[in-house]
Amino acid sequence: MNSKTKGILYVITAAFGFSMMSVFVHLAGDMPTFQKAFFRNAAALIFVAALMAKHKINPVPKPQNIPALLGRAGFGTIGLVSNFYAIDRLVLADANMLNKLSPFFAIIFSIFLLKERPTLVQILGVAAAFIGSLFIIKPSMGGYPVFPAVIGAVGGMSAGLAYTFVRLLGKKGENSLRIIFFFSAFSCLVCIPFMIMNFAPFSLKSFLYLILAGISASLGQFGITKAYLCAPAKEISVYDYTQVLFAAIFGFFLFGQVPDLLSIAGYILICGAGIAMFLYNRRRD
Repeated sequence: MNSKTKGILYVITAAFGFSMMSVFVHLAGDMPTFQKAFFRNAAALIFVAALMAKHKINPVPKPQNIPALLGRAGFGTIGLVSNFYAIDRLVLADANMLNKLSPFFAIIFSIFLLKERPTLVQILGVAAAFIGSLFIIKPSMGGYPVFPAVIGAVGGMSAGLAYTFVRLLGKKGENSLRIIFFFSAFSCLVCIPFMIMNFAPFSLKSFLYLILAGISASLGQFGITKAYLCAPAKEISVYDYTQVLFAAIFGFFLFGQVPDLLSIAGYILICGAGIAMFLYNRRRD
């Protein structure tokens, strides 16, 4: 099996892991968002810490990398909490699709953080993704939960900025496990005071679902990290959109959720823009 095929399989594994995380977060039931985020990240933190111990990786980062690590952790936490808020209040596929706006926001933020100039195709891709997000958010339609959809889009934007910081850290030679460890530890610390202020008792079943969400998220993080070690983004990134397909299947069979026609149109626009940029990048290289 060549490295590109391995990369594709790892990306699809990551997409499956992140979509399962959405399922378990939803199954955990009526619980404050910060509480769900804390237990999800605590499970991921333990998992990553075990991997770092196994490979004897020092958890203390280089001082010059701390500002970028804080940027990745801070905006990653906003993205995570926003995504969890949307998952509990939207059709599962809608919440996952809004989170997939992150690559397009990463293009915008790369202008300022990485000094990268977008091409015309990338600008058109961002515009198409924005229009697609409006089909999902449906700002003028009564009865649709617009506020959770906007929060979901904010989550995608924050994740895009967080991933831009990850790229910056990659250029600085920062270890990928240390990046995940720093993010997980930071987000747990941020969530603790909000969780204490609004703590809700929960059943053992809900607790187990949150642990499973953390394990699924760790699978997703591991898959993404391994994927981009095996092959460049231009070769494999398009397969990340299988997460929306997984989410739609799980949403239908587990929760009886069916996306409406406007949402499906939004999926087509956003996925189409992602596929177009994928093909464009391959032709450029």
